[in-house]
Amino acid sequence: MTSRRDFLIGASATGVSCAFSAPGLALANADTGKRLVLVVLRGGMDGLAAFPPIGDPNYEALRRGLLQTMDNTIKLDRRFAMHRSLAPLATHYKKGDMAVIHAIAGPQRTRSHFDAQNVLENGATKAHLLLDGWLNRALSVIDKRKQRLGLAVGYNTPPVMRGTTPVASWAPARIPPSPTHLLDTLGSLYKSDPVLGRALSEGRRAQAMTGAVLGNTKMKRGNMRNPGRFKTLAESAGRLLAAEQSARIAVIEMGGWDTHANQGADTGRLARNLGLLANGLDELSNRLKPVWQDTVICVVTEFGRTVRMNGSKGTDHGTGGAAILLGGAVAGGRVATHWPGLGEDSLYGGRDLAPTADMRGLFKTVLHDHLNVSSSTLESSVFPDSKNAIPPPGKLIRS
Repeated sequence: MTSRRDFLIGASATGVSCAFSAPGLALANADTGKRLVLVVLRGGMDGLAAFPPIGDPNYEALRRGLLQTMDNTIKLDRRFAMHRSLAPLATHYKKGDMAVIHAIAGPQRTRSHFDAQNVLENGATKAHLLLDGWLNRALSVIDKRKQRLGLAVGYNTPPVMRGTTPVASWAPARIPPSPTHLLDTLGSLYKSDPVLGRALSEGRRAQAMTGAVLGNTKMKRGNMRNPGRFKTLAESAGRLLAAEQSARIAVIEMGGWDTHANQGADTGRLARNLGLLANGLDELSNRLKPVWQDTVICVVTEFGRTVRMNGSKGTDHGTGGAAILLGGAVAGGRVATHWPGLGEDSLYGGRDLAPTADMRGLFKTVLHDHLNVSSSTLESSVFPDSKNAIPPPGKLIRS
């Protein structure tokens, strides 16, 4: 049962007009100036549709009904193309600010959304082995002065960000702002209280900071993972991370990727989602321009989808999928993959793209090369038992 004291601590610490857990400290001298945004696509994005392997000799026969061709895609290289709904990202790829990671998956082979997402976010070899998230464990090293450098965008903190390291959160306000005179009265009442006084003070500072950065961001209540909300969340996250005295590492979620039926090819349900994703990422990049050269955006999903269309004109849960790295700190302009091929003998379980890189290997590369987390720390505490996790090939982060 929640006590009055606990309620007041929670209410004040989350801010008054927005759900932003106060950074607590001015971050002009934060432990890092680098920015990282993790975008989690929930439901299993079809990597073969987002980045079709048009150069694979088996691709056309396997993808009947969902076929992408040179006529309706954006060519990336001689082997791979990009869905035309992702066109807003083409400039980033050409500039070398975007890399595609293909044939990648988590370490556990599962077709369960719940288990695959748990592995994606806890960083363990199997689902439910760890209770906290790998990004929270990484923040314990990066955020040495407990400045709340981590930011969860949405009403709930994603599992990847949960743990003992305090993080901030932001979402559009659910309730009207409290009157200033009421806050002043509470401030006087709890001024000498070391817990309530500090919580209220931090909450008011957070309110002032987010108000100055975001103004009155308006969004209807509801599911923050709704694909239609992604652009607004991305814009707000970008503006907050670009601010000098705000967070450095953020997580955004986007749902709607479980395309079992009526997936579509160049148009349709999946094409719409890809367009919303691309527009949101483009908006995020625009808001992060002041710090773009120090930014990495990592877009991941829990698994790929089957190579063949099912009877409902969609795709089922698969294994190998695709990820995206975007940002001025990314050594991009290429598709990074140990491509396994789509020959019948190469498919995982006879139905999926076989993964040749481990998602933990991608995360470790980003944390080590971009945020300077040591390899020993990554393997001992952030990603236990990950010594053999295969990273994507080649250099992914600029020096």
